[in-house]
Amino acid sequence: MSAERLIYLPLGGAGEIGMNTYVYGWGKRGEERLIVVDLGVTFPDMDSSPGVDLIMADIEWLAERRDRIEAVFITHAHEDHVGAAGLLWEKLRVPIHARNFTAAIAQMKLDERGAPSSALNVVGKWPEMVEAGPFRVGFVPISHSIPESSGLVIDTPAGRIVHSADFKIDRTPVVGEVFDSDLWAEVARPGVRALMCDSTNVFSAHEGRSEASLAEPLAQLLKEAPGMVVATTFASNVARLLTLAQAARGAGRKVVLLGRAMRRMVETATATGLLHDFPAVVSPEDAQELPRRELLILSTGSQGERRAASAQLAQGSYLGISLKEGDTFLFSSRIIPGNERPVLKVMNQLSEKGLDVIYDEIGTYHVSGHANRPDLEAFHDLIGAPLVIPMHGEHRHLREHARVAEARGRKAMVVTNGMMLDLTGDRPKVVEYVDAGRTYLDGTVLVGAMDGVVRDRIRMALNGHVTVSLIIDENDQPLGDVWCEVEGLPGTGRSGDPLCEVLEADLTKHVARLGRRALRDEDKLAKDLSRMVRQIAQNEIGKKPEVRVVVSHLD
Repeated sequence: MSAERLIYLPLGGAGEIGMNTYVYGWGKRGEERLIVVDLGVTFPDMDSSPGVDLIMADIEWLAERRDRIEAVFITHAHEDHVGAAGLLWEKLRVPIHARNFTAAIAQMKLDERGAPSSALNVVGKWPEMVEAGPFRVGFVPISHSIPESSGLVIDTPAGRIVHSADFKIDRTPVVGEVFDSDLWAEVARPGVRALMCDSTNVFSAHEGRSEASLAEPLAQLLKEAPGMVVATTFASNVARLLTLAQAARGAGRKVVLLGRAMRRMVETATATGLLHDFPAVVSPEDAQELPRRELLILSTGSQGERRAASAQLAQGSYLGISLKEGDTFLFSSRIIPGNERPVLKVMNQLSEKGLDVIYDEIGTYHVSGHANRPDLEAFHDLIGAPLVIPMHGEHRHLREHARVAEARGRKAMVVTNGMMLDLTGDRPKVVEYVDAGRTYLDGTVLVGAMDGVVRDRIRMALNGHVTVSLIIDENDQPLGDVWCEVEGLPGTGRSGDPLCEVLEADLTKHVARLGRRALRDEDKLAKDLSRMVRQIAQNEIGKKPEVRVVVSHLD
């Protein structure tokens, strides 16, 4: 079939929160010109991705079609939308477009990976538009919890698409642009074919609150707290940082920024002209000379990240600052689903130190940057698209969002990572399934989810590890006994003897009975010894460890 078509393909962010990566295409089947919206990351956990630094979408499908990609468009500077821009640029090598503040953050990430400065283009807000092959793309200001957030207008030969990105309806956002209904009505006036829409807060039935509503309760808290106050929030939530800092100034407190991301966001927002009247900060060193009652610490790590400043403070100290009984620790944030365990760990460590820990369940000290259900309904009505495709949410969010749209007379489809949707005809349809896996940043190296690195690490963590060493002399005979090294396993098993000694004795007896032919066949020998190790360990300690056999030959 030679007809041209409009396709939509999420590679990340649809069926999960984080790792946002979306593809749009226009052209004949298999020849579509493509654009990419966002290159985000998500964060690892010790259960499913131990030791991993960052997780991003597997873009192999895109990399294989690099010659057909026109550009990447970054909607805003949250890590789950821009965090992989530098890491994945080498595989794509296409222009990246973003507004000024987002571009400043993206540039740092590109610089860290050695990408050329020509890779990034700073663009203005709507009605300015970028030509990208068959697409024309405009950045429409929208309110969110970071400055210069934008929804995208994507004009295609098949009609206009609105990609909301993350948003809320906030008319007093403190920092950044207000939600402008008239502007979005203007966008929608020519007609919108489909709305791809944020689903994060679809289960919240009440109307969203403005960032400005936090100023008074935060000021009151900082005035009344008896000791030092530490507040953690997303480093990118520049409006919250400003509200906290101004409340601290009103309460006679000095502000200290802890965490590289926190400092970088404040510096970037100031340099790009988005942040005004931020109180002067004091260094962690100077803070140690001030009375605790006169300090507000703004700290990274609101999601319990083990390397962030909040976790370091909970464990002991950070840059010379330590916590004491009578201090207050405020989580001015929301726990992202999946992060409950590390956040609660930090909270309990703080409580053990005698701190008053405040986690804002009812929204006194935190408001979300995402649209609640009434705001989603209002946005649907404002855009007026006959088709709503939920995105940015776990599967349950997407299904509920689809129900909300359908209840108001619109068509909706639940489209998850890897589902390619044809939007061209009267009825959208899934036309292909693409492998939509994950790529891990492990140290400084990118590894695929199917490479086995993380899988092997999990197996070792669960089962322990045994290394077996055997030396074969020049006459194809064992030289000495088999030697074993045990890691992550109990030292003594059911027999009462050290596990290493039991393994070495049994393996040595087995090897001594083997003939020269068996000792020459290294692969079969390694399999036999591995099987024996697991069987012996199962009998001794009830575990089947991972085994590595090293056979050395003396020439």
